[in-house]
Amino acid sequence: MSTKNRILFGFILIKIIFHYFLIDPGYDLHRDEYLHLDQGKHLDWGYMSLPPLTSFFSYIILILGNGTLWVKFFPAVFGALTILVVWKTIEALKGNLFALILGATSILFSAILRLNILYQPNSFDILAWTTFYFSIVKYIQSEHSKWLYFSAVIFAIGFLNKYNVVFLILGLLPALLLTTHRTLFLKKHFYFSMALALVIISPNLIWQYKNDFPVFHHLNELAKTQLENVNRGDFLKAQVLFFFGSLFVLLAAFISFFSYQPFKKYVVFFWSFVFTLFIFVYFKAKGYYAVGLYPILIAFGSTYIGELLNEKWKLYVRPVALLLPIVLFLPFLKVVFPINSPEVIQQKIESYKKLGMLRWEDGKEHNLPQDFADMLGWKELAHKVDSAYYTSPEGTLVLCDNYGQAGAINYYSKIPGMQAVSFNADYINWIPLDSQIKNIILIKESKNAEIDKKKKSEQFELVLKFDAVTHPYAREYGTTIFLLKNAKTDINSLLKKGIAEEKKDHN
Repeated sequence: MSTKNRILFGFILIKIIFHYFLIDPGYDLHRDEYLHLDQGKHLDWGYMSLPPLTSFFSYIILILGNGTLWVKFFPAVFGALTILVVWKTIEALKGNLFALILGATSILFSAILRLNILYQPNSFDILAWTTFYFSIVKYIQSEHSKWLYFSAVIFAIGFLNKYNVVFLILGLLPALLLTTHRTLFLKKHFYFSMALALVIISPNLIWQYKNDFPVFHHLNELAKTQLENVNRGDFLKAQVLFFFGSLFVLLAAFISFFSYQPFKKYVVFFWSFVFTLFIFVYFKAKGYYAVGLYPILIAFGSTYIGELLNEKWKLYVRPVALLLPIVLFLPFLKVVFPINSPEVIQQKIESYKKLGMLRWEDGKEHNLPQDFADMLGWKELAHKVDSAYYTSPEGTLVLCDNYGQAGAINYYSKIPGMQAVSFNADYINWIPLDSQIKNIILIKESKNAEIDKKKKSEQFELVLKFDAVTHPYAREYGTTIFLLKNAKTDINSLLKKGIAEEKKDHN
C-alpha cells in the first residue's frame, strides 16, 4: 500500500471511529432516527416526508439486528466516503500530498462531523452533492459523455435520498449559462442523461402522484412551523461557522477560480455556489441545507494552497495550515456535539447561547439545543408504555401524538409484536385497521396532556391517567400516558374517521 493510500485509510478509519465517542451515553437516539428505522419495516417507493433510499438502509440495519452500533455506522461511513470523494477530486486536480491531507483534515473537522452523528438523510445528501460535483470536474477535464451519465445516476440516487439535491441543479444550470460550458445544452448526451435520471426517479414520482403529492404538504407544513422562524442572518452566520477552521481554504478556492490559470475553466463552481446560496437564502432554508456546497470548494482550495506553498521556504507554513482546521474546531467540540450531559450544559449555558444553539424551530430559546432535547426521554417513555401494556395485553393499540413517540416505543419496547402508531407522518398508513381493538394506550404531548374524560368515558369503560415522562430536559417532558380500556364502541370506525380527516387536511 502506498503512503497516500495509507494516509487516506487512516482518515477514513479515524472518521468512522470518532463518531462513537461524540455522544454522551445518557442520550437516546434522535426522534427522527426512530421514524427512519421504522420505515425499514415498511419498504415503499416513497414516504410522507422523504424519498425511499433511507428506508433501504434501515432495512439493512434491521437485518443486522437494529442495534445502535449500526444506526451510527451508516452516517459515519457516508461521511468517510465524502472524504474519499474530496480526496479523489484533489487527485483529479493534480493536487500534491499536502493538498490531499489539508482537504481531508478540513472535511473531518467541520460541520459535516456534526451532521454525521445522526441517522438522517443529510449525511448521504452531502455525499451525493460532493460526488455529483466530482463528476462535473471529470467531465470538464475530459468532455467524455460517460461523466454526464454518471452525474445523472448520482443526482437520481441523491434525489431518492433527499429532495434537497434539486437545489444543486437549480444553482448549476444558470451557472452553466454564464460560462463557456453553456455549449453543454447543445449536446444530445446532456438530454439523454437527464432522461436517464428521470427514469431512475420515476418510481418515487409515481408514488407521489398516487398519494396526492404529500411532499408538497410536508413543505407547506415545514414553511409554516419551522422555516418562518428562520432568520436569514442566522443562515449566513451558520455558513461561516460550518467550516470555520477552513475558511482560508474556501477563500483560496474562490480566488483560484479567477487568478489560477488551470482553475479558470472551473469558474462554473463559483457561480453555482452563488446561485444556490441565493436560492437557499430566498426561501429561508435551514443553514445545514447548504453544507453540500462546500466539500468541492475545499478540494479546489486545498489544491491551490498546495501549489502556493510548494516552494522550499514556504514548506514551514504547511504545518500551520494543517493545524488551523483542528485548533479552531476544538473549542466548538464540546458545544456542538452532545458530549456533555444536560446537567453539565446548564453550567456552561452561555457558550451555547452565544452560538445560537438554544433557539429552536419555534423561534424561542430553551435550556438545551433542540437536537439534544430530541435525544432524551425516549427509553423512559417506552418502558412506561410497556408497563401500561401489561395491564391489558390483548387487543391493545398504542396511539401516539407524534412520530417520535411511536418510533421510540417501537424501538425500545420489550414486548414482542407491539406496534405503536400515530396519525402523524408515515404512521398514519401503518395503523392496523384489520385487528380487533378493545383498548388504547393514548400518548399525548404535554401541550395536549388533558383529554375529554366525559367523551372518552362514553367510548371506554375505564379511562385512566397512567404515567408521564419526567425527564426535565427532554423535549417530551410532560408527555402523558392514558389507559382507555374495554371499548364500548367500534374503535376501528373511529380510527378510519381519524385517518380520513387527517388525510383531508393534508390535501
